[in-house]
Amino acid sequence: MSEPTLEDLLRELAPQVLGALVRRYGHFDTAEDAVQEALLAATRQWPSQGRPDDPRAWLITVASRRLTDLLRSEQARQRREDKVSRWPLVPTEPVGDSDDTLVLLFMCCHPALSAASQIALTLRAVGGLTTAEISRAFLVPEATMTRRISRAKQSVKAAGARFSLPPDQAERLEAVLKVSYLIFNEGYASTTGPSLQRVELASEGIRLARMLHRLLPDDSEVAGLLALMLLTDARRPARTGPGGELIPMAEQDRGSWITAEIAEGVELITKALPQGPVGPYQLQAAIAAVHDEAPSAEETDWPQIKALYEVLLQLTDNPMVALNHVVAVAMACGPAEGLQLLGRIEGDERIVADHRLFAVRAHLLEMSGDRIAARAAYVEAATRTTSLQQQRYLNAKAATIAQTSSP
Repeated sequence: MSEPTLEDLLRELAPQVLGALVRRYGHFDTAEDAVQEALLAATRQWPSQGRPDDPRAWLITVASRRLTDLLRSEQARQRREDKVSRWPLVPTEPVGDSDDTLVLLFMCCHPALSAASQIALTLRAVGGLTTAEISRAFLVPEATMTRRISRAKQSVKAAGARFSLPPDQAERLEAVLKVSYLIFNEGYASTTGPSLQRVELASEGIRLARMLHRLLPDDSEVAGLLALMLLTDARRPARTGPGGELIPMAEQDRGSWITAEIAEGVELITKALPQGPVGPYQLQAAIAAVHDEAPSAEETDWPQIKALYEVLLQLTDNPMVALNHVVAVAMACGPAEGLQLLGRIEGDERIVADHRLFAVRAHLLEMSGDRIAARAAYVEAATRTTSLQQQRYLNAKAATIAQTSSP
């Protein structure tokens, strides 16, 4: 096996080093800054001086020294010099070889934080991304992201979070899974910007899910989440054309799907489902597996997908799941039934303004032959999305209908 790249190695070690420092000294907010400086030192020194025999120990040593400097500097602004020398820098625990990544993930997903702050802090502390990288990924100014991360660290500190697994592990794990999936989704289907996909974010979501699966190998929902990401990401090469334009699944070249990810995802979900209890991520992964294993769009087992969505609806009150169920019903039973079902959910305030509601309506109207109404719905959907590539696709659908409808 080839040696990992410097970037991959540092991404893997970043949460381990931070976890070791926080467990040893506390001071999560300052320790995170110290680790970032140690990572920066590694990128500058290792290429010319060579990697140390124990990269993790090297990073912990450098980060510990920097943390000491930062703490003393902070204390010096508050107390006289004679008190600075008495700052408690004795480790509370030895560093050891334990991997505290899971504890760190729980801390980053503290309930005191908003979802946006949880994502930003997770990418910074666990993902090892710089603030500049995170701000570019989410298309916000670096100063804005700096403030968001700083506020998140201060909120964790103010909440008195201890560096240990929380008593509400099951509840917090749900937040960790959600944050990882949000990161992946923003990369797989960007909500803003000129590109349909941001591969680096989708890859980071998968990396976090792999990390969780390694730490919690017997948790079936963790396995389900990783399977779902892999089975979804497998279609990535076929989702866009030469100009970055969106290509819907029915028109994709399935020969370019990533077969290794499909095989891994199918194996994961096949093992996870019998373990129980079955959760939302497992069911979504099972649906993705049915799509990926179909030889063609026409041979997709829509009745099975419809049945899986109906089980999923019993577990979650998610309007997007309900909307996807509408599509499955239309494909399995005909557009008339799909439109009838759509009428029951389109008043849901959570999706009433979402472009996907109008896109589904347009698709079902087009299937039913009502081309004038379909065109209007496609245009409406295009005005409601902030993704440039989705706008282009939806407007193109409307234009095609207009051309074929002309006398």
